[in-house]
Amino acid sequence: MKKQIFLLLTVVSMLSSCATDKKANTWGDELNRYVIESYMPANKYVWNWNEAIFLKAAIERCENNIATEQMFAYVREAMEHTMGDVNGLHPNAVASGFGMAYLAQATGEEIYKEKAFDVYKDYCNIPRSTNGGISHREEVIELWDDTVYMVSEFLMQMYKLTGDEKFLKEAIFQINAHAEKLEDPETGLWYHGWDNDSISTVDPCCLLGWADNPYRRNNEFWGRGNGWITMTLVNILELMPKQMPEYEQLKEKYLKMMNTLAHVQDQKNGHWYQLPVYPGEEGNFIESSCTAMFAYAITAGIRNGLLPADTYLPVVERAYNGLQEHSLMKKGEYLVMKNVCAGTCIGDKDYYYNRGVVNDRPFGYGVAIMFYDQYQLLKAQS
Repeated sequence: MKKQIFLLLTVVSMLSSCATDKKANTWGDELNRYVIESYMPANKYVWNWNEAIFLKAAIERCENNIATEQMFAYVREAMEHTMGDVNGLHPNAVASGFGMAYLAQATGEEIYKEKAFDVYKDYCNIPRSTNGGISHREEVIELWDDTVYMVSEFLMQMYKLTGDEKFLKEAIFQINAHAEKLEDPETGLWYHGWDNDSISTVDPCCLLGWADNPYRRNNEFWGRGNGWITMTLVNILELMPKQMPEYEQLKEKYLKMMNTLAHVQDQKNGHWYQLPVYPGEEGNFIESSCTAMFAYAITAGIRNGLLPADTYLPVVERAYNGLQEHSLMKKGEYLVMKNVCAGTCIGDKDYYYNRGVVNDRPFGYGVAIMFYDQYQLLKAQS
């Protein structure tokens, strides 16, 4: 009898373990379900960068044939819901434009193409810095690393729609214009922002005087800011023809960043930190959105043959398991994210350390789902 009970408990334990593993291995789908059912249904979509990052995740799911019917319906309803808000007056507004460009490509419907070109017309009139970089702000001329992703992903989607290389070349131009002012040649990491003039502006979001130095830029490598760059670089390298003269230059930037980031990942929890180059320092904290972004860029790089799997796959595995263990939690029937740095402007080390850590941000879900999908695709092809 005791043996029978032992065997029964063993079987139950094994079944429970299998069920747990199955649930754990679908955490990206669970996050996606939470967003579209509860947190941000398509009819609640707002034409802004924050929401646009989840929109990008939905589009990537469509492009990768993951839950295509469901995610296409989400993208279409979100764009229909914001049809009257379409604009590209600043980089954060441009970001949602890739939804219109994607629908124009996928459906051939003229209304989406018209709206996508409306965004592009606005984009062309955004103020620029002296080297041609798109200003992140409307009222002052500043280059932020955030801008690179917001505008480049739209321009890449316009290239997919039209086949016109002017869109691809403009994305490359913006990457290089921003790199000229923000990229650190030694590590490959990027500073958060650069001010085009010598006038200190009063900005309630930024730390006053952040650019009061000879370089007119801040002095820290912010995690999520660098995440935008890594994702942009791996995406454009996948898209652009290898014979383009800028390909090797952008590849070098990407590889240098990947090498640096691989060496500052926390080996125990698989995360990167709010300020990645100070792992474990007092005041610093693990940050789930930049962790997902770096891991996405590395995973995509392995899939595309840019990175050696034997070196970088352990980095990916640590990030995947670390996010699952440390940055997900239950909220009623749903799985949600935590350890997300709230919206962040520019400052010094203390400024970044004192930013709020929150749950439930569309950009956090977007980048986590994109990494999850890349991970599953990598596993499927190996």
